[in-house]
Amino acid sequence: MELIDSHCHLKGFQDKGELNAVLTRAADAGVTQFITVGTSLKDWVPYREMSAAHPGKIFYTVGLHPCYVDAEWNDAVAQISTFFIPPHAPVALGEIGLDYFHLPKDPILAGETMIFQEEAFRQQLMLACELDCPVIIHSRNAFDDTLRMIDESGIDWARIVFHCYSYGPDEISKIKERGGRASFTGIVTYKNAPEIRDALRVQGVERLMLETDCPYLTPEPHRGKPNEPAFLAHIAERCADALALPLESLAAQTTANTKAFFQLD
Repeated sequence: MELIDSHCHLKGFQDKGELNAVLTRAADAGVTQFITVGTSLKDWVPYREMSAAHPGKIFYTVGLHPCYVDAEWNDAVAQISTFFIPPHAPVALGEIGLDYFHLPKDPILAGETMIFQEEAFRQQLMLACELDCPVIIHSRNAFDDTLRMIDESGIDWARIVFHCYSYGPDEISKIKERGGRASFTGIVTYKNAPEIRDALRVQGVERLMLETDCPYLTPEPHRGKPNEPAFLAHIAERCADALALPLESLAAQTTANTKAFFQLD
């Protein structure tokens, strides 16, 4: 069985000197490739270097996460295009989007933050259109605005993935009908998340991608411990069960989907 962790954050493991051990455990679990996702200037260069050190195994992305957007967002976004130069270019732009869950409690500051997030998101979507590259979307408590802004950007929805899908079946229907897709995390294994499994069934396996989003969102049966790519196998098992598919078939399809979406071959 071969799996690809389509969205993880590996810098913390590297900083602690644990990356090689994490990659070994992942390989033992059938996870052979990784897309480590950029969120701010702090990790873009380290991820480029990590990808160069592990060619064909670790791929990376760059993007300004909405939770790192502030009044100086434009300085960071202006640097993104410089990374999309061979030989060590990212495989996608992201993660980018809107996050209304982590807004400041002060209503004035919250309003300002929402404006900054929308401006940064719009600019990065424009850049993705120019680069004609895949886009990883972060959207939390902001589905309608996220959908609207992607529609307005004119970007090809086939290039869009809503990572760490956290909405319900109605929302994924709107993504699916536009040609987009979602990727699923350990949330799909949680007993209190039946709507996530319902959304998984609505999307089906044809566009499905799997991710750990580690070190966050550890799946059952390891919930409460730090997450890592090896645990992707548990997410795959739960998705196969929800879709009534053999695990090997689901693994093969999601691996093919991920390679095609990010153009890994």
